[in-house]
Formats: sequence, C-alpha cells, structure tokens
Amino acid sequence: MGLVQRKLSNTFKAFFDSEKSSGILLIFCTIISLVFANSILGANYLSIWQMYVGGLSVEHWINDGLMAIFFLLIGLELKRELRNGELSNLKNALLPIFAAVCGIAAPALIHFAFNNGTPTQAGIGIPMATDIAFALGALALLGSRVPASLKVFVVAFAVIDDLCAIVIIAVFYTAKLSILHLVGALAVWALLAFANRFFKIKTLLPSLIAGALMWFLMYQSGIHATIAGVLLAFAIPSSDIEDDAESPSNRLEQALHFPVAFIILPIFALCNTGIVISADWASNLLSANSSGIIAGLVLGKPLGIALASYFAVAVRVCKLPLDLNWRHVVGAGLLGGIGFTMSIFITNLAFGGAAETINSSKMAILLASLTAGTLGFVWLKLLGAPEESDEDMDAMDYDITEI
Repeated sequence: MGLVQRKLSNTFKAFFDSEKSSGILLIFCTIISLVFANSILGANYLSIWQMYVGGLSVEHWINDGLMAIFFLLIGLELKRELRNGELSNLKNALLPIFAAVCGIAAPALIHFAFNNGTPTQAGIGIPMATDIAFALGALALLGSRVPASLKVFVVAFAVIDDLCAIVIIAVFYTAKLSILHLVGALAVWALLAFANRFFKIKTLLPSLIAGALMWFLMYQSGIHATIAGVLLAFAIPSSDIEDDAESPSNRLEQALHFPVAFIILPIFALCNTGIVISADWASNLLSANSSGIIAGLVLGKPLGIALASYFAVAVRVCKLPLDLNWRHVVGAGLLGGIGFTMSIFITNLAFGGAAETINSSKMAILLASLTAGTLGFVWLKLLGAPEESDEDMDAMDYDITEI
C-alpha cells in the first residue's frame, strides 16, 4: 500500500500560507528593529513607540489594541480546530493536548527552578508558548520533506499553547481588578453569544461593535484587554461544515489572515524588539532569568513535548498519525522552542517598568528562539522524511523505542 496522505482543509492551507510568510517578514522586521535600536538613531527610534496618542503610548496601543486582533484570530483558529480540525475528535486531540500541556509545564518548571524566590520569578510564563508563525515558517521551508500530519500536529499543540498562555495572562498578570467592568464585559459577550446563536446573525458588524465595547470594558477591568479578542471569537457564529464560506467565523478568520500576518505582527515586532545591546550583554544572558528563559525554550520545550507524547503512546491513550515517527515528534518539540511573539508579550506584562530586565529577557528570547528554530530545522531536514509504507507506519505506531 502507498503512503496515506493527510488531506488539509482549504482554511488550514490559507492559515498555513499566511503564517509561514509572516514568519519570514517577522525575521526581517526584527533585524531592522535591532539595527535601528543600536545605531546613532537608536534614541529617536525607541522614542517613537513612547509617543502618546489619545492618552496612551503608541507601544500601549499596539500591545493592548492591535494585539487584541491577533488574539481574535488565535481564538477563531482555536474554535475551528475544536469544531472541524484536529481537536474536534478527542482521539486525535489527545496527542497534541498531552504535548502542549507538558510542553508548557517543563519550561515553566525550569524557569521556576532558576528564579524561585527572586524578583524575576514573575517571568515563569515567558518560555511557555510557541510562536506559530515562526514554527510554520520553518516547516514551510522544509516543504514536502516533512509529512502533512507534522504541520497539523505543530499547529494543534501551538494553538493549545496559546490558549494556555491567554489563561495565564488573565489569571496571573492582572495587577488590579474592577469587578464592575469585568461583569460588564462578560454581559456584553453573553448578550452577543445569545443573539448570534438564536437569531443566526450573518453580518459581522454587530459582533465587531460589541467586540470594541468588550475591549474597552476589559481594559478598564484591569484584565489584559487582548482577552476580549478571544471572547469575541467564541461568540461569533460558526459552522460544523469544513470550509463553509458562509460562516461568519470562517469569513472573519479569512479576512484577518493578511492584516495580522503582514501588518499587526510586523508592527509588534518593530515595536518590541528594539533591544539595546549593551557592553555587558553576555553577562546578562547568564542571569537567572535569562538562563531560565533559554533553558526553558531550548531544552524544556522539546523534552516536555517529546516525553509527554512518548508517555501518551506508551500507555495506549493515543497513537501517532500514520506518517509520523518519533524523529518527527522530537523535531516538532525543537520548533516548539521558538517563543518570540507570545514570550515577548508576556515579558512586557511580567516586568512592566523594569526596562533593563525586559531588555535582557527579550535578548534571551531571541537567542533561544533562533537556537531552537535552527536545531528544529536542521533535525527535520536530516531526519524528517515521511514514512515509506503503511506497514512500516503501523509498526511505528507501537514501536515507541525508536528516536
């Protein structure tokens, strides 16, 4: 028998294409930001993001406003996976769920071990999440040299990563809480969800207006305003039919691919990667916080993902997809160590006001992400070829000793 090929939905392909292109653009924007920040124009470049518009700095508008749209897209992707994708079937979902949970726990424990009881303990969430754009960018460069199921597996555990990161942001990185505003935001969400469910509203305008109101109320509540984007995603009507062009949720997801990938994330990168490389940059990388970030992403991520997957298959809770083997899982774990967007986002929340700590944390994130991405790419380029036959793949499902 020939190799069983994984059929990817049109929505997934569109998402994959936008994310891989975004990863390449993000690299370019990061390089530009680093060059400007460390040039004679550095002070002027960094001051742009601190200019005030409408009572908030440009940086604030980007990280709290534009990124809410990014989180809206993440929420829509998660909902699609839960309804029609890899996570819609519990049997298929168990492997990426195990991988994601342990891929979050292992880096967090490593960072905690380095920073327990210190002022930088708040950075425990930094190495937890995977940057989908960069991970898929690396897989895109590998093309057909890696199986389609690997791309689905990486997206699935990365989306779960992001969901967990969103929960962590809401629970652990809230400095103050206004119950009144929070209840107001949840009431708007409940009303919107009720209206969309029972009145089958097809136009997106009411949802977008309600989303803007939710964002304002969530911002006033003290919980990070980007959470409103995720809530909005789950209130917008969707369809059980894969690639349903009439579904408001699917239409909005398709509409957001381009602006998020080519406008919002590049602006976020330009704003947040202006890292000033000081004379003592090397010693800063040896600090407890930076060491925890680097070790968490480069070592914790692949260990957590690979060992959790190994355990889940060993106890027969789930099986590997037919065209995957354990070398693919290890490679996916290495790519999972690319933190970037969410790691930088959490850094800003964890160390708000501590410019030096934020700067050194971002440098550690960039170094760790570059290392993890390079290792993952090289590993999969050398060892990531799909299985050749169904017979070999059937054996691989149960041979959990081969790495």
